[in-house]
Amino acid sequence: MLDETFKHAKQKTVGLKQTQRALEKGLVRRVYVAKDAEMHVLRPILEWCHNHQVEQIEVPTMKELGKACGIEVGTAVAAVLED
Repeated sequence: MLDETFKHAKQKTVGLKQTQRALEKGLVRRVYVAKDAEMHVLRPILEWCHNHQVEQIEVPTMKELGKACGIEVGTAVAAVLED
C-alpha cells in the first residue's frame, strides 16, 4: 500500500528520467519503485539510492504507482522531492 506521504506531497517526480534528474540534483527525499518493474530499469535508481542514502519504498505494481501519481498508465519509479 502506498503511504499518504506520497499522495499528499506537493513536489514529486513521475517516471524514470524525471526521477534520475532529480536524484542527480540532490532533490529527492524518498523514491517509490514498483516491484513488477524490470530490474534492468530499476537497477540504476536503486544503486543511486543505496549509495546516497535515499529512502526506497516498494509498491506492489506499476499500475498502482501510476494511479497514485494521477496518471492513467503504470510507472516503474516516482519520488517525493525535498520541500
